[in-house]
Amino acid sequence: MSPTRTTPCTIVIKLGTSSIVHEETHQPLLSTLSSVVETVVHLRKQGHKVVLVSSGAIGVGLKRMNVARKPKSLAGKQALAAIGQGRLIALYDELFGHLEQPIAQVLLTRGDISDRTRYLNAVNTLNELLSMGVVPIVNENDTISVSEIKFGDNDTLSAITSSMIHADYLFLLTDVDGLYTANPRKDPNAKQIEVVTSISAIRSQVSTTTLGSSLGTGGMETKIIAAEIATGAGVTTVITSSKRPEIMFTIIEYHNSLLVSTPVAESSEEITIPLIRPPHTVFMPSLTPMRDLKAWTSHTLFPAGSVVIDAGAHRVLSRRESGGRLLAAGVVGVMGAFASGQAVRIVIRASDGDSATEIPSAQPSRPASPRRLSIAIGTLSRSSSSGNLESPDIEAVSPSPQLSEDDVVEVGRGLAMYNYAQISKIRGLNSSHLAQVLGYADSEYVVENITIRVPPRPTEAK
Repeated sequence: MSPTRTTPCTIVIKLGTSSIVHEETHQPLLSTLSSVVETVVHLRKQGHKVVLVSSGAIGVGLKRMNVARKPKSLAGKQALAAIGQGRLIALYDELFGHLEQPIAQVLLTRGDISDRTRYLNAVNTLNELLSMGVVPIVNENDTISVSEIKFGDNDTLSAITSSMIHADYLFLLTDVDGLYTANPRKDPNAKQIEVVTSISAIRSQVSTTTLGSSLGTGGMETKIIAAEIATGAGVTTVITSSKRPEIMFTIIEYHNSLLVSTPVAESSEEITIPLIRPPHTVFMPSLTPMRDLKAWTSHTLFPAGSVVIDAGAHRVLSRRESGGRLLAAGVVGVMGAFASGQAVRIVIRASDGDSATEIPSAQPSRPASPRRLSIAIGTLSRSSSSGNLESPDIEAVSPSPQLSEDDVVEVGRGLAMYNYAQISKIRGLNSSHLAQVLGYADSEYVVENITIRVPPRPTEAK
C-alpha cells in the first residue's frame, strides 16, 4: 500500500551503527539499509526534503580490516573511520543509485561550524542540496575529530543538523520502538512513554543507562539529549524502530492529523475514522523555539571560558523580556581566558545553587583548562553615582579565591561582547561607567544571545 500524500516537510533521519552493521560479525545489515533507502526515496516522492545522518564508518572499517572489536585508542578509531567511511558512502550510493536518487556526502566536526561564517556556509550547502532534490548523508568527520571538537555522537549531530535546516521532524531510528521506563529487553514491566512534553521531568521517570551497542557511542540518554536540542529549536522529535522504517509515513500522517481540527459532520454519512497510533515516542517541540543565533551559540560552540553571575542576574536572564543579554552589574567574576565574540558558559556559584534547579546539560561542563581556575570577585565599587570612579588595571585586582568546576553550576551559554580582562574590570558596575573604565563601550551588555537552560527555582523566580 503506497503511503498517503501529506503536507511536504523537512525531515532528518538518524540511523545508528547498530542499525547499519551487525554487532558481532560487522556485516552490513543490507535488509535494514535497503528498507531505509526505499523509505527515504518514497518520502522524496511525496515532496518531503530528507537528510540522512548515518553512523557506521568505524563498524564498516572493522569488517574491512577483519578486526574483532573497536580499538580504544583515538588513532585506531580514526584510522578505521577513514577506512570505513568510503565504503559506507559507496554502499549508500549503490543502494540509492538503484532507485535513481542522487546523494551527497557531508562530513562535519564541531570545529567546522563553531565559526559563524562556516556554519552559515554549511547551512547554505545543505539547503542547496535539498533544493536540488539530493539526499545529503551527514556523518561526523571522525578521521580528524578530537575530543574538543567532537559532537560526541551522531544523535547530537542529527539534532544540530535538524536545527540548522529548521526541520519539521527528527526521526531517531534505533533498535527499540520508543522510550521506555526501563530496558524492555530485560524488564517485562517496562512501559513505553508515548508523549514527552517536558524533558527535565522525564529524566526521573526512565532508565537510560542500559541501552546501546558495543559499536555505538551512545544509548537512550544521548537520544534524550538530542531531543532536548531539537525540540528547543522547534523540531518534533521521534524515537522509533529502524526495523520498520516505513512506519515514518504513518507517524507523520498521524501527527499531521492531530494538527488539523476536523469540523463536526452535518451528515451522518461523513464519518472520520481516527488513525491508530503507531508505536513510537514523540518529544513535542518548544512553543517558543530558539532563534538561529541562540541555537548556534548554545549547541555548536565549545565555550572558551565562563562568566560568573549572581542569583539576581540569573533570575532576570530567565525571563524572555531580558532578551538574553547580561549587564555588567550582574557579573561577579570570570573564569578562564576568552576573547570578544567567543562562546562562554554562564555559571553561578554553587553556594548560590539553591536558586537553580539543575538540569543535565546537553554538553558536559568542562573547564577552560585542566588547572584550577581563578575568579576575580567584587573589588570595584557598585555605586551608580557619577563620582570619582577608579579604573584599576586587571593586575591590581585583589587576590581571588580559587574555584574549581565543582564550585560552580552552569546555567546557560552566550556570546561574550568583551574579553575576559575587560569583563573582569567592569564586573558589578553600572553600564554608564563602561566607557570610563575601558576607554570605550561598544555595547552596554557584556554577554548577549544567552540561552538559560537551568532556570531558578519557582520560589526564587520572582
